[in-house]
Amino acid sequence: MFDKANDKIDEAIGAGQEQFGKTFDQPEHEFKGKVRKQLARGAYTVDDVIESVKDQTKSSPLAALLIAAGAGFILGKIITRK
Repeated sequence: MFDKANDKIDEAIGAGQEQFGKTFDQPEHEFKGKVRKQLARGAYTVDDVIESVKDQTKSSPLAALLIAAGAGFILGKIITRK
């Protein structure tokens, strides 16, 4: 929960930095603001996906176990292929 709040704060700071760069014609601040904003959005999305996976795992642990076993089996076949 705090991760999402921090991501939203970073996104707002990035947007402010981007606007500062545009207003005062400083491309480096504009670029840094855009990067910070996009990184915060990406981190927010990753946090959301992780939370969703945790919820799905809690609601149906057998399905999660079978999916993990299948993925491990396939990954093992790919890695050990000669």
